[in-house]
Amino acid sequence: MGVWQQLLVALVLLLGLFGVLVPGVPGSWLVWAGVLWWSLQDTTAPAWWLLVGATVLLLITQVVLWQLPARRLRGVAVTRRMVVYAGVGALLGFVLIPVVGGVIGYVGGIYLSERFRLGGHGQAMTATRMVMRAVGTSVLVELYACLLIVAAWLGVMVGST
Repeated sequence: MGVWQQLLVALVLLLGLFGVLVPGVPGSWLVWAGVLWWSLQDTTAPAWWLLVGATVLLLITQVVLWQLPARRLRGVAVTRRMVVYAGVGALLGFVLIPVVGGVIGYVGGIYLSERFRLGGHGQAMTATRMVMRAVGTSVLVELYACLLIVAAWLGVMVGST
C-alpha cells in the first residue's frame, strides 16, 4: 500500500472521528470503512485481525447504544463550541493518557466549554452533568470505540514498518 493511500485511509479515519461528534454523520461507519479499505489493500494477518476486531467492537458498541436511554436534547444547550472542545479534549486525553484519557478529556472539554459559557464552577458542573445525561454518554461510547480502533490501526501501521 502506497503512502498516499495510507494518508487517504488516515483521512477517512479522522473524518470518522469527527463524524461521531456531528449529528447525522455516520462516524463509526466511516472508521469501519477506512479499516476495511486498508485491510483489503494490506492483506496481512494483523490487518485482517484488526478488521475483525473493529467489526466486533462496533457491533458491541451499537448494542450498548441501543441499551442507553434515548437522547434528550430538550433543555440542554449543546453548542458547536462544546462539540469541538469535547472532541479535542477526548483526542488529546486519549493521546496524553493512553486509553483512559479519552473519557477524562471528553468530559473535561464539555466542562471547559460550559465554564467559558456560564462563568462559574457550580453552573458549569451542573450543565456538564445535564449534557452527559442527555447526549454525552452515547456520544462518548461511540467516540471511545472509534478512538480505540484508530489507535489499534496506528499500532499495526507502526508495528508493520
